[in-house]
Amino acid sequence: MVSKEFFVVPFWEGVLVVQVIKKVNNNVAVCLDDNGRELIAFGRGIGFPSMPYALSSLEKIERTFYDISPEYMGMLQTLPSDVVEFTSAVVDMARGTLPYSLSPNLLLTLSDHISFAMERTKKGIYVKMPLAYDLEQMYPQEIELARKTVDSIYNRFKVRLPKDEASGIAMAFINARVYSESEPDTQAMADSEAILDAITHIIEQEMGVRIDTSTFNYTRYATHVQYLLERLNSGKGIDSINQDIYTSLREEYPEATACVDKIAHYLHAQHGFDVTDEEQLYLILHVNRVCANRGL
Repeated sequence: MVSKEFFVVPFWEGVLVVQVIKKVNNNVAVCLDDNGRELIAFGRGIGFPSMPYALSSLEKIERTFYDISPEYMGMLQTLPSDVVEFTSAVVDMARGTLPYSLSPNLLLTLSDHISFAMERTKKGIYVKMPLAYDLEQMYPQEIELARKTVDSIYNRFKVRLPKDEASGIAMAFINARVYSESEPDTQAMADSEAILDAITHIIEQEMGVRIDTSTFNYTRYATHVQYLLERLNSGKGIDSINQDIYTSLREEYPEATACVDKIAHYLHAQHGFDVTDEEQLYLILHVNRVCANRGL
């Protein structure tokens, strides 16, 4: 039982970490500060004691992350803890390198991206990123940081990601940028949200489901759609060598395939986007996942 008298410990920039309330793993936990604000804290052994408990030593805390959206918090229970810890250091480096603010959700969206990229690589699934050259010209800082991240992934996990994966990681940084309302990109973001809503409606209609937007699977799907729209807006979609896998998935998941065909038709008819077979492959996977409660 936790004492009613909290151990109040001064933390970065006057923030006080008061109580550790939920274990993620032995080195990561959800905490409350003295204002009752929830945060994720990283520190050796912080998640080891029984929960909840009052924090008694500042020395355990290495870094904190505030303001992560509730729908993203669920990712902590599904992502590999070593990947999350690794990514926290990458996010720290990004915040110290990039000349703009980053969304607090980057910790978990980038962890998910890195975890999925490593899974693909281990299975021999390689994705060609046609935006690589454009990104290098437009976002040199993000590309350089992403390449360092790819090297660090190999050093930490002994998984050698393809060079093109740096483009995907760079996109995670770019999409995590926090814009002010006066910036022109704000309208583009609003347009993307409207298209996401339309695609989600198509899935619900075609698959006969009501999608819970608070789930981890929805968050992963929504992030993928945002990446897809970014690529389509550039006039280039993914088009690599996974034709056999694409054909196999279409046969294995006919309902999801029919749904994705409708999505591709909508994107072409309403927005002039041509969705490649490779892009449709990943949409089939995400439709299948977001409708997982139907046993697909």
